[in-house]
Amino acid sequence: VQLQASGGGLVPAGGSLRLSCAASGRTFSSGVMGWFRQAPGKEREFVVGIHWTTSTVFWGDSVKGRFLISRGDASNLMYLSMNSLKPEDTAIYFCAVRYGSRGSLSSGQTYEYWGQGTLVTVSS
Repeated sequence: VQLQASGGGLVPAGGSLRLSCAASGRTFSSGVMGWFRQAPGKEREFVVGIHWTTSTVFWGDSVKGRFLISRGDASNLMYLSMNSLKPEDTAIYFCAVRYGSRGSLSSGQTYEYWGQGTLVTVSS
C-alpha cells in the first residue's frame, strides 16, 4: 500500500487548507485512516482519524472544531479540511492507515502504512 499526501502550502493565520491522501495498492475500506503531524523540534502528534466503515471520527487534543476529516467518493481517498489555522498548526502532515484492530487508534505505532508528508506553514 502506498499513500500520497498532498495539498500543503503556505497560508496566513485564520486561513484554510485542504489536504488529500490517496491510496494505491489497496483501498481504505475496512481500515482506519489517520492524520498525524510533526512540528519542527517536536514529536509526532495524532491529529484526527476516521474508521472507514462506520465513519466514526476520533480526535486528537488540539484541533477539534477546526479540522474536518472526510472520506472521498472513491474508497482510496480521504481529506483533511483545516480551518482557522494558527501558526502552531505549522507542521508536516502525514496520512496513515491501519487495517489491524489492536492498539490505540491515536498511536502512530499501530498504523501500518504512511504517506510521505506534506508541509503546512501558517504565517502569523
